[in-house]
Amino acid sequence: MKNYKISIQYDGTKYNGWQRQKNTKNTIQEKFESVLSKMCTHNVEIFASGRTDAGVHAEAQVANFKCNTNKTPEEIKEYLNHYLPRDILVTSIKEVPERFHSRLNAVSKTYEYTIATKKPDVFTRKYVYFVEDGCPDVEKMKEVSQVFLGTHDFLGFSSVGKTKKSTVRTINFIDIEESDGLIKIKINADGFLYNMVRIIAGTIFDAAKGKISANDIINIFSAKIRAGAGVTLPACGLKLIEVFYKEQV
Repeated sequence: MKNYKISIQYDGTKYNGWQRQKNTKNTIQEKFESVLSKMCTHNVEIFASGRTDAGVHAEAQVANFKCNTNKTPEEIKEYLNHYLPRDILVTSIKEVPERFHSRLNAVSKTYEYTIATKKPDVFTRKYVYFVEDGCPDVEKMKEVSQVFLGTHDFLGFSSVGKTKKSTVRTINFIDIEESDGLIKIKINADGFLYNMVRIIAGTIFDAAKGKISANDIINIFSAKIRAGAGVTLPACGLKLIEVFYKEQV
């Protein structure tokens, strides 16, 4: 079978996340596998670089799948974009080595969380978290965000609960910019736990309002208790914007 790497955009508003689920067919993975299986006339499984949650968007998700087909990559792209829903788009596709895996070979991912401090226009309102109580202290947000950098156990900044798997992750950078009523928080890490980005963004947001201090964050790392961290910001403001690989594939 040939192995294909694809880049995808999707509006996650109406979907129950990326991952296929037993109780619903309304997932991004399910949509892809349904179309691909028909195209290839055999069952096809597709793997993403990360399992975005319900309501989360992607500007540049990366996925791969293996199938038998005589179609060229461009023909596969055209087929997918014809039969997939309009809120899902394949932006590129190419054949890659058999061993390539979009999740296992990824070295880091960047997510962006957007907060609107003034009423957003109608074309962006679905993709931001609108706060009506004024603009937070952006410089304070930048200052507090630096506490998260490096390698830590992020259990207290996730919704994972009890798990035997490692909850240690490394955050490489957090960039925060404010322009024209939009605050964008970009977080790059080698991996993310369930709700980790939204909780970190919520903690930074709460810190800017004086609800949480840098020392509180350090204590949460030690205690590993979710209750001490900030709010989990809504999914609508979160978007996967880039996936990095050690080697260009």
